[in-house]
Amino acid sequence: MGTSTLPAVLTIAGSDSSGGAGIQADVKTIAAHGLFAECAITAITAQNTRGVRSIQNIDPAVVADQIDMVFEDIRPAAVKIGMVSSSAIIEKIAERLKRWEAQNIVVDPVMVATSGARLIDAGAQEALTLQLFPLATLITPNIPEAELLAGAPIKDEKSQEQAARLLVQRYGCATLVKGGHRVNEASDVLACETNDGLQTTWFTHPRVDNPNTHGTGCTLSSAISCGLAQNLSLVDAVEAAKRYLTGALEAQLDLGQGSGPLDHMWRYRQGYC
Repeated sequence: MGTSTLPAVLTIAGSDSSGGAGIQADVKTIAAHGLFAECAITAITAQNTRGVRSIQNIDPAVVADQIDMVFEDIRPAAVKIGMVSSSAIIEKIAERLKRWEAQNIVVDPVMVATSGARLIDAGAQEALTLQLFPLATLITPNIPEAELLAGAPIKDEKSQEQAARLLVQRYGCATLVKGGHRVNEASDVLACETNDGLQTTWFTHPRVDNPNTHGTGCTLSSAISCGLAQNLSLVDAVEAAKRYLTGALEAQLDLGQGSGPLDHMWRYRQGYC
């Protein structure tokens, strides 16, 4: 009988056949942090660095069974939720997480593509905001997603911070509005309730000149989940995740003919571990 243990992190998301985003990016990120990765797959996609060819959602009952089986045996210390495009699946996820009293839930609300295209319909967005956001420790929208949720344009740092504060007040969970869509720097702002009231923290990093950014949102939210699983404060978990993501981009991995994936194992290849 073994005696070694380590925290587990559950990712609930879709599968990316090319391995750069979704479940695959999450599992790689969790493993790179030295933690044990578990998963509940919500959809299967046929995709590569150039685009998505087809998507097949998993039966909501099977998604629920996956979550139950994880919690029944190896309880996760944190949960990351990625793209879920079906309101029926969202309802099952919320139901099971409440049933198991899951902790340290990070929701990456994948709703708007980099091109600006909507990725989920209005019904799924409503289910996401009404059922999953209230369970979340943190949500991590990018600027287009934050604009959609806040109902207001984000043109500068002031409006980015205002949106983060508004979303905390509206949904009752901490909010990290990611600034990766900006041109010169990748500045993110975290808004969260503290004993001293609603506070904001900026995380400013120079933009890494790398066109291969497939899976950055998945990777960041998974890395934050890892920090929370290791009992870091929310601010420290975000800061550590930002450093990890910056390193993964600076490794300059170049795979595929489109926007390629990150090097999730950069620390091992560069002798950090």
